[in-house]
Amino acid sequence: MRSILEWAHHLLSAPTLVDKLTPCPPQVPLGTWIADFTVPATPGRETRLAFSDRQTKFPKAVSLGQAGPRAQALHSFANHEMLAIEMMAAALLAYPHVEGEEGERWKRGLVSAIRDEQKHLALYVRRLRESGADFGDFPLNDFFWRQMPGLKTAASFFATMSLTFESANLDFALYYRDAFRAVGDDATADILQVVYDDELSHVALGATWLGRWRGDRALWDYYMSCLPFPLTPARARGIGYRPECRRAAQLPEDWIEALTSYVDPFPVTQRRGINATDQG
Repeated sequence: MRSILEWAHHLLSAPTLVDKLTPCPPQVPLGTWIADFTVPATPGRETRLAFSDRQTKFPKAVSLGQAGPRAQALHSFANHEMLAIEMMAAALLAYPHVEGEEGERWKRGLVSAIRDEQKHLALYVRRLRESGADFGDFPLNDFFWRQMPGLKTAASFFATMSLTFESANLDFALYYRDAFRAVGDDATADILQVVYDDELSHVALGATWLGRWRGDRALWDYYMSCLPFPLTPARARGIGYRPECRRAAQLPEDWIEALTSYVDPFPVTQRRGINATDQG
């Protein structure tokens, strides 16, 4: 692969787990953006990894010490990492950049984030196999991917991916880290700590670029304007919402206060329960 964009196209379109874990070639240029690139209806996935309409309940925290529920949880986490890889690859290809270091910098930030997501995916799959299962053994939902048609700009992508889905994952990672630790599964808990630590930089990446592009608007107002319907900021909060995680991700205090106080009319975002089809 002769460029970062060629690598991104491979991650998006190639079908296997090994393909999705392909590392970015060292010291290759970003490449020339193709204005007529169209994001596909679905990313390339072999039959075993294809999206499914089957809905499965996410296992309860108290059951995670059992091999079956642990495998189901790890499978869901791994799918989210693969979706993040595919969506970030699509973002590299779909949104324009101007030539020069400044114009390319946000895309190079995504390359770094993809490397992290690949690391997380590999860790989850290895632990899944240690638990007696393999990736593709459970249904794979496409909730994150279904948002792609509404992400018309790089700003809307960062608002959705970084400041919504990855923001919520700060809470989820710590919640499930503690849940796995409570049932004696330190190996899985340690993976979730790695995910949390890396996720901080991903949230900060989105906040940095939305902050550059917002003009004279408050970051919260700009974020709200970029978030596509029907998503709302309630999806930026996970189970056991912890405002301090957003401070660790360098989000401004007024943004954190607005997220904390936000009231959402959609019951699925109230986080009283969670299942594998709507985890965000």
